[in-house]
Amino acid sequence: RLSATITPSKSLSFQAQDQDARVAKKEVGPTAAPFRGPFDLRLGFSDIGDAKAPVAARLGRQELAFCEQRLLGHVAWVNTGRSWDAARMILRAKGWQADVFGASLVRSLPDEFDKSGNGNRLAGVYAASANVIPQAAVEPYVFWRRDVNLRSELGTVGTLSQTTVGTRVAGKLPARLDYGVEMALQRGGLAADSLNTWAGHWQIRESLPGAGAIKLTSEYNFATGDDNPTDGVRQTFDQLYPTGHDKLGLGDQVGWRNIHHLREGFEFSPFKATPISLNYHTWWLAEKTDGLYASSGTQIARVAGGAGSAHVGQEIDVQITRPLTQQLQLAAGYAHMFTGAFLEQATPGASYSYPYVMVTYVFLAER
Repeated sequence: RLSATITPSKSLSFQAQDQDARVAKKEVGPTAAPFRGPFDLRLGFSDIGDAKAPVAARLGRQELAFCEQRLLGHVAWVNTGRSWDAARMILRAKGWQADVFGASLVRSLPDEFDKSGNGNRLAGVYAASANVIPQAAVEPYVFWRRDVNLRSELGTVGTLSQTTVGTRVAGKLPARLDYGVEMALQRGGLAADSLNTWAGHWQIRESLPGAGAIKLTSEYNFATGDDNPTDGVRQTFDQLYPTGHDKLGLGDQVGWRNIHHLREGFEFSPFKATPISLNYHTWWLAEKTDGLYASSGTQIARVAGGAGSAHVGQEIDVQITRPLTQQLQLAAGYAHMFTGAFLEQATPGASYSYPYVMVTYVFLAER
């Protein structure tokens, strides 16, 4: 990715980012987007107004990412990332900010210029305030999604019109506790189908005093599934366009759809600036008549007529980061997923391992 910024004045700037992503000898699985995206314009926008202006705007091809990116993120982890052709207005006042936008997803087209449109639309308002609850940020939002030529449960092809209303609250409690809660409700329709879904995220973390910088985390996530895939009522939560990496497990085999997810985590630093995290995950389907969805939102396993068990499986994650120099950082991790009764019925039932090593170098110009 090659980026350039031009700043004629304090209240006006232009940014562009070209990207070239190619696959080298990849022989397993897909080789198109998000793995391959030959030279193209990934970002190209103008900013009007500075970071403190009461009204500012960003116009053009840009990233959209809010809070923990559970519903809307840039997916920087993958080769090509995600961008939008969008108009965005930022409104600021004392103690709050609101982002209002209208956008169309940019499709990665390896053999031609990347384009938006094709019937997809996303509009929304995302607000944030630190004045509503003491020692907490409150972030309400509304997203409206439209897409065309989708098949309904009743077999007809129609247009999706879906509204997501939600709120995220994150703050601190006594006794060195901090918490995060996010809940979202979806309503709308697709052809003759109606939509009735919701999802939630609840987390609490304790930072223990003393050596080792120990942190203990408990987390529960839920998203509705469909108990009858042919009744004309769509009940599987739509996770929209998230950055799904490591939200429900480092292996990225489970997404925020039709799921009960429990996580218990432990983090400590045996050496200065060297955090090590250990996490245990376990999952159950919310509805056995629905399927399992990956972090991308794609269904990857389902038992026709309904599964005999809702238990998907368990996962153990280990991650460590270590700065080697002021500019060079090393990170590594390993995830191992143990299949439960559902996966053993729906798939060959093999376990899944995901190791990685990552080296990050920060150029002096970026510090």
